[in-house]
Amino acid sequence: MKSLNPVLTHPALHLLGKCKTLYTLKQIHANIITTGLARHTYPLSRLLQSSSVLDITYTLEIFTHIPNPTIFLFNIVISSLINHRDLTHIAFSLYNRILLSRTSIKPNSFTYPSLFKACASQPWVRYGLALHNHVLKFLEPEYDGYVQASLINYYANCGRLGVARYLFDQITDPDLPTWNSILSAYSRIDSDNGMVVDTFGTLVLFKEMQDSLVRPNEITLVALISACGNLGALSQGVWAHAYVVKNGLRLNHYIGTALIGMYSHCGCLELARQLFDQLPQRDRLCYNAMIGAFAIHGYGHRALDLYEKMKLEGLAPDNVTFVVTMSGCSHVGLVEKGCKIFESIKEVYGIEPTVEHYGCIVDLLSRAGRLREAEEKVKEMPMKPNAIIWRSLLGGARVHGNLDIGEVALKHLLELEPKTGGNYVLLSNMYAGIDKWEDVKSMRKLMKHQGITKIPGTSLVEVGGAIHEFIMGDRTHPFLDDIHLKLEEISFSLQEYGHKPSTKEVLFDIEEEEKEEALLYHSERLAVAFALLMVDSNCPIRIIKNLRVCGDCHASTKLISKIYRREIVMRDRTRFHHFADGACSCKDYW
Repeated sequence: MKSLNPVLTHPALHLLGKCKTLYTLKQIHANIITTGLARHTYPLSRLLQSSSVLDITYTLEIFTHIPNPTIFLFNIVISSLINHRDLTHIAFSLYNRILLSRTSIKPNSFTYPSLFKACASQPWVRYGLALHNHVLKFLEPEYDGYVQASLINYYANCGRLGVARYLFDQITDPDLPTWNSILSAYSRIDSDNGMVVDTFGTLVLFKEMQDSLVRPNEITLVALISACGNLGALSQGVWAHAYVVKNGLRLNHYIGTALIGMYSHCGCLELARQLFDQLPQRDRLCYNAMIGAFAIHGYGHRALDLYEKMKLEGLAPDNVTFVVTMSGCSHVGLVEKGCKIFESIKEVYGIEPTVEHYGCIVDLLSRAGRLREAEEKVKEMPMKPNAIIWRSLLGGARVHGNLDIGEVALKHLLELEPKTGGNYVLLSNMYAGIDKWEDVKSMRKLMKHQGITKIPGTSLVEVGGAIHEFIMGDRTHPFLDDIHLKLEEISFSLQEYGHKPSTKEVLFDIEEEEKEEALLYHSERLAVAFALLMVDSNCPIRIIKNLRVCGDCHASTKLISKIYRREIVMRDRTRFHHFADGACSCKDYW
């Protein structure tokens, strides 16, 4: 009988698996050196892996003293460094060292996945194309599924879904990681670039995956469920939930969190809450998803209650917890409570507030009309304010009519996002609201000169499992005549109830009657009219809008819910509005 290699069975390696402190690790390291184990790759790999969990700087110290590290050891250290964003540059330095090595060492299939992961975020995005070339140079044609999956993820994260799909289609027999990568790519939204999630593409891909006899795992189901939630495709989301149940897949916290998000984003808050209550184990991810659900539906008090319950159960809040809880405060005007949470981030939990946390506090103060305080918070920031922060300030300035702060915010926005049409439109709305039509015209001329176009408002409504999309002034829908007749009926009913259209946000200096007609064909009006025709009267109408709902459409939808005795759930860019019996859940604070 062949005996085991004594290097693999050495007691020091067994101790590494139980090591909990850096002090103990250093003692084991000394033992590895004195017993000669440091001459072998496997013990060194175990030592590097254990040290990376306890102290990444000690990992680097160990690696520095290895005379001729193998590619196996390089890969372990590179992978460990990628998990520390502030050390990513060292990972790329090590990769350059591999390339410049005079020995036979060269990159392999385990070198690239972690590097492509790093290239998904700035400032490393630009290195992704060079790495792709290196893959073709060093690995083609035998590179494996994990490298293929990492390439697909990289291009998807860069917003190049077409390239990601092309790479996927070149693979003859995709394995599970590759399927998961393309499904995850299709499930994402890039709202800044106006991309719409291709939920049906995700479902078709999932069917193809089943036909190929590749069994899905929890990552697959999370991607599928997330895609349904992003587009508000409730029927498909329920089907995905049923698939989990019928196939005996465990409802762990990853799938549970995805389902909470899906039901929440489809407007079914109580279903999301029921699912949250039924989860056998609830971790921080589950709590964050449910707090976020309460927040976007405008139930700030319930979000705060759950935040307190989470802490009582011994779960410390993380960066995401602070963001979703402050967002809940922002949507209902709980300014003092939101400010208290912001202060606690550093004072109670010892965490330095991130740019996202500053974005929340600026949004909170701006919505409440405390624009000078919001402006001061921006000046206090230890980091450079991003576009989201300036847009929050501009949005608050528009709502509360503070032209000075609005113009300052736009100036900074144009420096950061000179090609984003929505920024110009926000200030144009403000000018139009105070009848400064010359300034509106100047904005339009500037947009035209810069070649900037406004993202068109679109609204989606699900009828019979099919998603119908409407664009302002849409004349392509097969039920166009019926929709227009319904719009005329709605318009007449609104007039009878005394509704006077608010035309301040119509960005044209035209006659009042023409402005009112323009409002009539907003995408959400078309979607509501179609839904009144097609959706069973006992079912809520659910509409997804890509932009902020305009003031007149908000006011008219409240009345429509009363006139037609219908519940209308509308999701806009930032939150949900639940219309019923002439009122909205936002209480006109949005």
